[in-house]
Amino acid sequence: MRSEVSTTIAPARLGTLDRYLPVWILLAMGAGLALAVLAPGFGEFLHAASIGTISIPIAVGLLVMMYPVLAKVRYSDAAIVARDKRLLISSLVLNWLVGPALMFTLAWLLLPDLPEYRTGLIIVGLARCIAMVLIWNDLACGDREAAAFLVAINSVFQVIAFAALGWFYLQILPTWLGLSTTSAEFSIWAITLSVLVFLGIPLLAGYLSRRIGERRRSRAWYETVFLPRISPLALGGLLFTIVMLFALQGQQVIDRPLDVARIALPLLAYFIAMFLIGFGTGKTIGLSYERTTTLAFTAAGNNFELAIAVAIGTFGATSGQALAGIVGPLIEVPVLVGLVYVALSLRGRLFPATNEDLHIDRRRVQDITT
Repeated sequence: MRSEVSTTIAPARLGTLDRYLPVWILLAMGAGLALAVLAPGFGEFLHAASIGTISIPIAVGLLVMMYPVLAKVRYSDAAIVARDKRLLISSLVLNWLVGPALMFTLAWLLLPDLPEYRTGLIIVGLARCIAMVLIWNDLACGDREAAAFLVAINSVFQVIAFAALGWFYLQILPTWLGLSTTSAEFSIWAITLSVLVFLGIPLLAGYLSRRIGERRRSRAWYETVFLPRISPLALGGLLFTIVMLFALQGQQVIDRPLDVARIALPLLAYFIAMFLIGFGTGKTIGLSYERTTTLAFTAAGNNFELAIAVAIGTFGATSGQALAGIVGPLIEVPVLVGLVYVALSLRGRLFPATNEDLHIDRRRVQDITT
């Protein structure tokens, strides 16, 4: 009798570099703040280095960060993900109904006296994640193909629904509830450009890399030789992006620490609540650990670049709305890193291994520890 079932494999663990990710992120935050304080001209240079609402340094960091993750996706398996109606429907409900409603509620409950910050947080809640979520999902050993598929779906909904939901949560719903309203006009072009740059470019690069690499060399060469070589780029891109963000916006954070603390509280509650709701939903409807994790992180993450661009474009770079958008990723990054460890710790307790899981584990352990 074959011993396949009894040959268990430990849940995938983070590789050496990734295990110390919180340390690297704290160092990157510190480096960015140091640049903001000691070299204020550098922040001004970063502000100037933009095309429209797109910051070139941050765009470069995000593209470098996302490319290795999207190059690892087996796009031939995407059709299988599309047939999982439980995953798709749950993700759409969490991202476009639960998420915005939760952020609206938290913003009004915790910032009733600060309308500018409240509006900025509501905008953050409407900008669903299409970038960093791929990193958190990969570190937590989520389903790469499912993550790529859900991110693509969210990007389409973002273009279609963002402006309408902004109008609803800033003007219609407050009127129904007898609350004050906020007038805002959102640029569909800015939203579309954000999706094309931060998802379209790395998605196309990742897809072409796999197609060309497998066709010219083989899948074995692509996954055992090429992918390990480019994998460190993801961590490098992430840390570079964090340094740029803190260097770009760190002075505002330093100048208004109490305001930042007020904004941080609803953000902290939002990220944790959305992750737990997503994880609990996946477990309840019978998804595997991999897809449950993907569902949770795609629900918890937000597209900070879009939120900041919309806030600055609509209300101005020095507005409270823009500051709320800026604080978003500063809270999201460390919190979601922590939730990666939460997901990995829950894996063995809530999701008993199956033969299929063992097969996935062998592939993911090889990838994640390189």
